[in-house]
Amino acid sequence: MAENRVTNSAKQLANGDWEADVVIVGSGIVGAMMATEISAKGHSVLLLDAGLRVERGQIVENSRNMPEKNRAGIDYQSLYPQSPNAPFPDYFPDNGYLKLSGPNAAAYAQDYLKTVGGTTWHWAASCWRHAPHDFKMKSLYGVGRDWPITYDDLEPYYTRAEYEIGVAGPRDPKMQSPPERSKPYPMEMIPWSYFERSVAATTNEFGCHLVPIPQGRSSRVWEERPVCCGNNNCMPICPIGAMYNGIHHVVRAERNGTTVLSETVVYRVDNDENNRITAIHYYDRDKKSHKVSGKRFVFACNGIETPRLLLLAANESNPNGIANNSSGLVGKNMMDHSGIHCSFQSKDPLWVGRGPAQSAAMVGYRDGGFRRDHAAFLIIMNNLNRNLAETQVALEKGYEGKELQREIRERTTHSVYWDIMLEVLPSEENRLTLSKTRKDALGLACPDIYYDVGDYTRRGRIAAQEKLREIAALFKGQEVVVTTEFVPNNHIMGGNIMGDTPQNGVVNSYCRTYDHDNLWLPGGGAMPSSSVVNSTLSMAALGLRAADDLLKSME
Repeated sequence: MAENRVTNSAKQLANGDWEADVVIVGSGIVGAMMATEISAKGHSVLLLDAGLRVERGQIVENSRNMPEKNRAGIDYQSLYPQSPNAPFPDYFPDNGYLKLSGPNAAAYAQDYLKTVGGTTWHWAASCWRHAPHDFKMKSLYGVGRDWPITYDDLEPYYTRAEYEIGVAGPRDPKMQSPPERSKPYPMEMIPWSYFERSVAATTNEFGCHLVPIPQGRSSRVWEERPVCCGNNNCMPICPIGAMYNGIHHVVRAERNGTTVLSETVVYRVDNDENNRITAIHYYDRDKKSHKVSGKRFVFACNGIETPRLLLLAANESNPNGIANNSSGLVGKNMMDHSGIHCSFQSKDPLWVGRGPAQSAAMVGYRDGGFRRDHAAFLIIMNNLNRNLAETQVALEKGYEGKELQREIRERTTHSVYWDIMLEVLPSEENRLTLSKTRKDALGLACPDIYYDVGDYTRRGRIAAQEKLREIAALFKGQEVVVTTEFVPNNHIMGGNIMGDTPQNGVVNSYCRTYDHDNLWLPGGGAMPSSSVVNSTLSMAALGLRAADDLLKSME
């Protein structure tokens, strides 16, 4: 039986509280896309975000005026203003919001925003799908966990997400990873530059299998977005808006009737005697508390902030945290694509830095029987301009005057810098807890995270290092450096993991919580395996699947 709908807009009461059919916390790609879908069906939706609402022009100007030490340090965070009540990680200098521990603590120093539109304001726009085998790690390779769904179950939602985002990708199945698709990409791939074409010609016969990265940027005009013109500034901000950002769906949701509230920090959750969620409470910019009542609730804050909220909101009937009674897994199984780097000077010029930040990757090592023994890895052709980095090297070598200019030109045109992403298995030891000593401006506990990539990933690093040296030799590389320390890639997964029973998962295959049948936790936190590819498209696909489940529950 269909529930009675109020109106297509959330209702604000005289006392400042709110009512809506559906309450969504977090306005990034997942929350905003869900709000668009649900409000289009006539339901009232309230979309809340802890952060500020920013304008593209403001961030572009901040980027232009960024201090050189921040630019050299690849700082994507500090040019986005923070709400005093909603801090997010900033490392220039470190604001101490995240406290990290464990053997690989530094590898979980995540970059993410609390901003309306979410962290896709600064991302590479890589829109990879998990491969079919990524859903069956335990069954096929005896490691990690299986998903309670298959690739075929999620494939229609991958397709929908690609068309919602506007993804540019290759038409040739031989250049797709994975090739199992029900529809072509919405747009043709972003054209490769001389760099990508040269790397493919040099490496593909050796099994590296260089393919175009599916990208959420426009190869033709798409949904009011202009064509990518190769500013090479995707991170920290696309200056012309050719790249997809979550703010695009925020605007679409508003056109459908969604009400968006910024600077709203949710801290408390109410439930009834059946453990159904009845309301959430938030602090506004003036630290005044308000109540939001609803019929359905979605927490889509990201893989750190969603578990943090669930733990913060512990109450009498949920003493270990919201959605944490049955499994005790909230905050556990934290994952990322912990990575290393490879750099060298090629014998011939490759002219890196023309076009988007990333356009190609080697997928020859993303799957295979070796995954029984060690992690898979992805080798990404980093296409960011190398002028600044190589200028620093030339200066350190003591060059001056015309010789300095010549050396900068020589080094920049021959410079190669690749990012390598390794899969990490879910482990309950890798967990988020609430700090007992550190609190934000509202008195809410900040997150502590323990992180150890595990021996499986360490063995994968060894395999990757060997392969990288072999590949560098194909270019007659000089000054070859393959790093050893793991670094973060900001793909936050696992903190409210999906399972097929209430005991082994926080959420079911639709991202609906086992403990509260009207609460959904879509996004990276629900993912049971990391694969080696960026998680954003999988997050969006899970959000669309959750939206369908939520809408069905309201029929």
